[in-house]
Amino acid sequence: MADQVIVAIVTGASRGAGRGIATALGSHGCIVYVTGRSENDGDAEVPGTIHATAKEVTDAGGIGIAVRCDHADDDQVKALIERVIAEQGKIDILVNNACWQGNALNAPGQFWEKSLDVATMIDVGARSGFVASWYAAPHMVAKGKGLIVFTSSPGSMHYCMGPSYGAHKAAVDKMAFDMGVDFTDAGTNVTAASIWMGSLSTERLLAMMDVMPDLRNQLEGTLESPGYTGHVTWAMYNDPEMTHKFNGKTVIGAEVGKQYGIVDIDGKFPPSVRDGTGAAPQEFYPYKVKM
Repeated sequence: MADQVIVAIVTGASRGAGRGIATALGSHGCIVYVTGRSENDGDAEVPGTIHATAKEVTDAGGIGIAVRCDHADDDQVKALIERVIAEQGKIDILVNNACWQGNALNAPGQFWEKSLDVATMIDVGARSGFVASWYAAPHMVAKGKGLIVFTSSPGSMHYCMGPSYGAHKAAVDKMAFDMGVDFTDAGTNVTAASIWMGSLSTERLLAMMDVMPDLRNQLEGTLESPGYTGHVTWAMYNDPEMTHKFNGKTVIGAEVGKQYGIVDIDGKFPPSVRDGTGAAPQEFYPYKVKM
């Protein structure tokens, strides 16, 4: 019976997309390890803690377990994976959502006029997702099934808040593809996928819209709830053809969700970012150089 309970890790889940994804997975009865650095309100520029999210997961019907983890520290990530395996014996779903975010990213000016702190997004974002996957993948391969998700956006294909953000999103899209090649070559039913989310009704974005009328006018009526990607992730994992459909792919969450009939909290299908931006996920080439 215990083996039938899905065990998930959602990184960077103190707030925002991670909080919503973790809670959504909780609503499906998952055990969710909620990671992040914020244990007390005031620890970051935006409210939210791993403990509050873990409680929301439990209140939604799952089991939320808060684990303080700085994803810039490989040893802490290693300890996280070891703890989950020691306590649960497996990892079914890993959502790589941890990403440095700060007000400096949204500051006006060109990239050289902003704080160098914005480069941290390449480390806690792209690199941290690789590290968490590196530690989790052997356990998924041994079990024979697993899903690694990277939270991404069409900012990988169009300008969005500068080169550090774009580099992070482009990196995780390509990372999912290359991990997918390795999982296929290993002959395992483990899937790596990158999901483009829409503009999310997170605490940070809503606060920005309150003080930026032009941004409000641009995004009004197009927002996606932070938890929507969690429901999409759940549907993907439970699809018997998960690997065939999604391994190595970058997909638009709203489009996948519509295929599964998943509506958002307003009872409607969220709009595809393809429509608003004109962008589409990159189609990578099958040519392979591998030793």
